[in-house]
Amino acid sequence: MSHSHHQGHHHHHDLKGRNLGISIFLNIVITIAQVIGGLISGSLALLSDALHNFSDVLSLIVSYIANALSKKKASTNKTFGYKRAEIIAAFVNAATLMVVAIFLIIEAVKRFYKPEEIGSDLVIWLSIIAIIGNGFSVLLIKKDADVNMNMKSAYLHLLTDMLASVAVLIGGVLMKFYSIFWIDPLLTLLIALYLIYMGFDLLKESTNVLMLFTPKTIAVQEIVATISEIKLIKNVHHVHIWQLNEEEIHLEAHVDFKEDIKLSEFDEILEQIEERVYHQYGVNHVNIQPEYGKCDNKKIIVQD
Repeated sequence: MSHSHHQGHHHHHDLKGRNLGISIFLNIVITIAQVIGGLISGSLALLSDALHNFSDVLSLIVSYIANALSKKKASTNKTFGYKRAEIIAAFVNAATLMVVAIFLIIEAVKRFYKPEEIGSDLVIWLSIIAIIGNGFSVLLIKKDADVNMNMKSAYLHLLTDMLASVAVLIGGVLMKFYSIFWIDPLLTLLIALYLIYMGFDLLKESTNVLMLFTPKTIAVQEIVATISEIKLIKNVHHVHIWQLNEEEIHLEAHVDFKEDIKLSEFDEILEQIEERVYHQYGVNHVNIQPEYGKCDNKKIIVQD
């Protein structure tokens, strides 16, 4: 059995950690201010925004810890190291988005039946502070969010909270000048539905990685056909393709040869396989078991 891989791209962990640290501090300040302001003003939207900000703090801490763990090297009892830490963080953060959203929907429905007068001035000023703080945090981690699932989960928390604060600001203005107090639970409901919309895809994506599902960009039959085009390869079977994290896609398979080739010939063929699957499918870890005349079912492409 032979194993080889192409080196994946490494991101600037220290910079990510610093940016996450700044975002954590800003969100702690915003959360404390919004809780106090929400209790004084009686604004459910402001309190719901504070709750979401608190979930931001927790999610950012999870992301920070996962980012730190991902730097640790592999060992004899952890041969993959902590490469999955950031995927777990993304899953946890996406799940918390959904839980927070459900809680907000319940509270919004209750307030619809019993609307309350709200101190709009405090709501307006605190929402402006939250927009500035979260907007700065969003800009800090946006670049890494494009290529890292963990950072994307943190980014979504911050982005949705910034948008929620914009909604709260609009509601505060409408309450101040038009006394439309039912806008408060309505905005809360819209915020919650947006959280579900944003969080579901990330939850599904992180679940797929944790369950070792084949990446949606790769068709197993197609990659088998590509490898089978190489001279001397008779059959490709017992294939497993999975994503370890954002940077690593693994392929393992049994390859049946037409001839009883030398080990040096196999090495040349293995290099061809690596180049094809890397450049065409982004697979950067290849593990091939060579076979010749072995009595097993060659028709089974995928097997437990």
